[in-house]
Amino acid sequence: TNTKDTRVDGELIYAYAQTNMLSELEDFINESNQADIQKVGDRCYEERLFEAAKLLYTNIGNNQKLASTLVFLKEYQAALEAAKKANIPKVWKEVAYACVRSQEFRLAAIAGLNIVIHPDHLEGLIQHYEKFGYYRECTQLLEGSLGLERAHMGIYTELGVMYAKYDPDRLMDHIRTYAQKINIQKLIRVCAKWLMWPETVFLYAQYEEYDNAIMTMMEHSPTCWRHDVFVQHILKVTNLDLYYR
Repeated sequence: TNTKDTRVDGELIYAYAQTNMLSELEDFINESNQADIQKVGDRCYEERLFEAAKLLYTNIGNNQKLASTLVFLKEYQAALEAAKKANIPKVWKEVAYACVRSQEFRLAAIAGLNIVIHPDHLEGLIQHYEKFGYYRECTQLLEGSLGLERAHMGIYTELGVMYAKYDPDRLMDHIRTYAQKINIQKLIRVCAKWLMWPETVFLYAQYEEYDNAIMTMMEHSPTCWRHDVFVQHILKVTNLDLYYR
């Protein structure tokens, strides 16, 4: 009889959901019943009966599915609260991405701070902002995450990439300040791509690749020649042919 009661109670809840009798649904699940609430909640979710799914997931404390449901309902503040309780990257990402799409940048940033600390998820989040052209908001998120306890090399590096692409005047200060915390090889490639030669020279020197620093100065002297820097680096090269170029 338990199996039968489970099926009957489940069908009753589903009927309430389908007919939008949400107060009756809520009363029923708050009283003693045999229904598999998770199963009915998933059924409602799959059939886009999100208001009913919200009640069901709330009832059993499934914050992961609740956050996802609230995103569909565009209840972003509540979705953020559910994400805090679930506290796993997948849920934070779903909420953050939805908030970016809806231009809810304050909420997106709160969720984003819980994503950027995971190196594997950082680039995907940045690409999501870039896809919609929200470069400034993405840069602000990365700037705001530098002081996090779990800030890592990827954050400092990707902020440098953002500056190189969208706010080049700020890049040199950034790499001077955080030279020890960035992935220098990656930023060298980015700077070369965007023709940022003074920054490229600086990064090569930080990496103790003085030959490349000198060659870059020679090849792009109109934009990055500095006599004092050249003299400083030429003494450290390993390829002595550079003396005669």
